[in-house]
Amino acid sequence: MIRGQKDTLKFARTLRAEMTPPEVALWQALSKRPGGHKFRRQHPAGIYVLDFFCTKIRLAIEVDGIAHNNPAVIAKDTARSRFLLEHGIATTRIRAKLVLEDIVAVITRLVEICDERLKTMDRSPLHHALHGPPPLEGEDVS
Repeated sequence: MIRGQKDTLKFARTLRAEMTPPEVALWQALSKRPGGHKFRRQHPAGIYVLDFFCTKIRLAIEVDGIAHNNPAVIAKDTARSRFLLEHGIATTRIRAKLVLEDIVAVITRLVEICDERLKTMDRSPLHHALHGPPPLEGEDVS
């Protein structure tokens, strides 16, 4: 799991106490583990703090208010997404207005995204199949 620096961790704790109304609404829904997916809020990741993060499928969820329409903020968001992608973390962005207007639709779509990502992730089994280990080179497989 990607972790944050010491000062980022402190900042994340502060942000947890100062969440915006759309973040609070989304957290109330995500904390119920929709679709069986567990989320963290204000999760430190390197120099960034992710609004929400699903560790199992390595998905960051960012709630974007009106400030995210600013070109300078868009550039910062792009750099953040690039950094996360380099660490195997996908990012999905949700408009704050949509969270407040239709939380059910937002949660439904997030569960779909999580389920799709879970299916496509490269998960290697930690053990062999029940019928035993694979045959050695040159062995008959019949």
